[in-house]
Amino acid sequence: MIERIEQLSRIESLLRQNRVVALLGARQVGKTTLARQLAARRRGAVTFFDLEDPLHLVRLSEPMLALAPLKGLVVIDEIQRRPDLFPVLRVLADRPRSPKFLILGSASPDLLRQSSESLAGRIAYRELNGLSLAEVGPARRDRLWLRGGFPRSFLARGDNASFSWRTEFLRTFLERDVPQLGLRIPAPALFRLWSMLAHWSGQTLNSSELGRSMGLSDVAVRHHVDVLAAAFMLRVLPPWHENIGKRQVKAPKVYVADSGLLHALLGIRTRHDLLFHPKVGASWEGFAIGQILAALDARPGEAFFWGTHGTAELDLLLVRAGRKYGFEVKLTDKPTVTASMHIAMRDLKLDRLDLVYPGTDAFPLGERIRAMGIERVEAEYGAASG
Repeated sequence: MIERIEQLSRIESLLRQNRVVALLGARQVGKTTLARQLAARRRGAVTFFDLEDPLHLVRLSEPMLALAPLKGLVVIDEIQRRPDLFPVLRVLADRPRSPKFLILGSASPDLLRQSSESLAGRIAYRELNGLSLAEVGPARRDRLWLRGGFPRSFLARGDNASFSWRTEFLRTFLERDVPQLGLRIPAPALFRLWSMLAHWSGQTLNSSELGRSMGLSDVAVRHHVDVLAAAFMLRVLPPWHENIGKRQVKAPKVYVADSGLLHALLGIRTRHDLLFHPKVGASWEGFAIGQILAALDARPGEAFFWGTHGTAELDLLLVRAGRKYGFEVKLTDKPTVTASMHIAMRDLKLDRLDLVYPGTDAFPLGERIRAMGIERVEAEYGAASG
C-alpha cells in the first residue's frame, strides 16, 4: 500500500474549510483506501457507509435518523447510488454541530449535477487520479507508464498479473458500470469504440469518422465519449482559440486517461511490447500530460490543447491567473526546439514553454523555452501548484 501524503493533506485542508467534501474518481483508483488512511490520522469518531453493502443500505433506509446523531467524520462511499441523500446532507450541513461529510463517488455523470443542485455553497470537490510519479518514485517510472496508476495494477506481482487485472477491470466496467451511467449501448459495441479511441489516443476527435466505422451518428459518438470522460476513463482536452487570424483546430483532443488501460486495450503486456508498438509515442504523450496535470494540480477549465491547420500545434496549454504555460511532449533523448514551438510561443504569447522528455535533467533551449525531464516535473511544479 502506498500512502498518498499530498492527497491526504489536500483533503484534510478541504475538510477544515467545508462541511461536505466530494472525492471523485474512477472505480478502483484508491478513493476508499485514501479515506481509510485519512480516518486513521484523525482524532474523534469516524463512521463509514458503503452503498454497495446491503447492510449499510438498510442502515440508511431512514437517512435523517441514521446520520443526524453522528459526530466527527462520516464517509459515504459510492454516493451516486443514493442521490436522494444529497438533500439530507444539505440540511445536516447547515446545522452548527453536524459532522463533516466525505462523500466518495465514481462513474456517474449525474453526480456533480445532483450535488451541485442540493449542496451549492456547502461542498468542495477533489478529483483523485491514479498514482503519480511523485508518489511511486522516479525509479519506478517505467512500471507506472506500462501498468498505469490504478494501485492494484501498479502493485501487481508481475506484468502478466497486472495485465490480467486491467482486462478484468475493463470487462467489469463495461458490463456493470456502464448500465448505471444510462448508456444504452451493448458492452461489445462500446468496447469496440473504446478500442478505436485507444488507437486514436492523442489525436483530435473525428466523431464523424468513428461514427461511420461503427454505424453510429456523430452525435451518438460524442455522447459516448462524454460519458466515458465523466466516468474518468477518457481525458478530453478542449481546443484553445486565440485571435490570431489563422484557422485553428476546433475539435477536442482525446486520450485514454490511464496509460495502463490504454495498453490493455492495445494488447501491450510488457515494456518490450510497448517500446516497439506504433502507438508508443502517443502513449508517452498521454502519460506525460497526466503527470504534468497532476504536478500542477490542474483544475477544470485550465487545461487545453492548441493547433492551427497545417502549421503548428501545442500538446498542452495551461491557463492560470492570466498566465499561459505551454508544454510539448516528446519521446526522445535529444530534445530540440521545433518551428512549431516558436510559432506557439509567438502566437499564444506564452509565459513559458517546456519540452517534457523521458529524462532527469532540465536545461534551457531558448528564451523562455526549456527541456524538462519527466522526473523533474514534480520538483519544478509541485510547490507552485499548492
